[in-house]
Amino acid sequence: MAYVRKDVSRLTAAERGRLVKAFLEVKRRGEYDEFVRTHIEYYTPDGEDGLRAAHMAPSFLPWHRRFLLDLEQALRRVDGAVTVPYWDWTRDRSASGVPWTKDLLGGNGRARDQQVMTGPFAYAAGHWTITEGVTDGEFLARDLGRARDPIDLPTRAELDRALADPAYDAPPWDSTVSRGFRNRLEGWGTGSGKASWHNHNRVHRWVGGAMLGGASVNDPVFWFHHAFVDLQWERWKSRHRGRRYLPAQPPGPGDPQHDRIVARGGKLPPWDVTPESLEDVSRIYRYA
Repeated sequence: MAYVRKDVSRLTAAERGRLVKAFLEVKRRGEYDEFVRTHIEYYTPDGEDGLRAAHMAPSFLPWHRRFLLDLEQALRRVDGAVTVPYWDWTRDRSASGVPWTKDLLGGNGRARDQQVMTGPFAYAAGHWTITEGVTDGEFLARDLGRARDPIDLPTRAELDRALADPAYDAPPWDSTVSRGFRNRLEGWGTGSGKASWHNHNRVHRWVGGAMLGGASVNDPVFWFHHAFVDLQWERWKSRHRGRRYLPAQPPGPGDPQHDRIVARGGKLPPWDVTPESLEDVSRIYRYA
């Protein structure tokens, strides 16, 4: 029977406690840092050579779906009642509300160095030391809303514009494509600075701190964020019946994207799975 992923704002106090304990145990076992390392390894932008699987590519959604499932399975090995909740950032937009409460993810970082000082993932609590990342800092950092150069979380209208696009993706299958659900949701836009960040990308920027760059998994909010992104894929499929992952076939020789993206039936590294096999997860989980 499929299990249920809930809205994080609807978790009971007991559910919050079990979820936090499971995260801390996965971290204690050393498994969590493996997830951080994997995300860093596959954080490959357009400008680099080789296959792009996790970002700036059609497989952004199935790659993170499988990644999220792996983490969820690790949590459920600790506590079978736990599932990853989703954070609806179009509705829960306060830096002091859910999910930033003391009994869940803790709050914002302090002004001088962005170090999170409250909640179970604060460095001072002794259970969440950063060992894998792009900086030398051992503490979890956040800059909710970016105090020095404020930005807002994406709105429901912005998300709806992505959901309205009937094409899953389109050539040239990267961060520059101006149409297609995948890139509208992933959030790469034209220009520079905050005006070019949309939906998924802007949420990473709004949280700041550890959520910037390839080591963003160091902040547990990464999973709540990506569960909501994953939910949007489900909503898009419901809105556009019959529409599927694209491209169906890999770009041929001579195409700039030859061997650079994963087609519907191609293998999605580092797993032996295809995007096609991840299009329907209704037997595994559903969203409440």
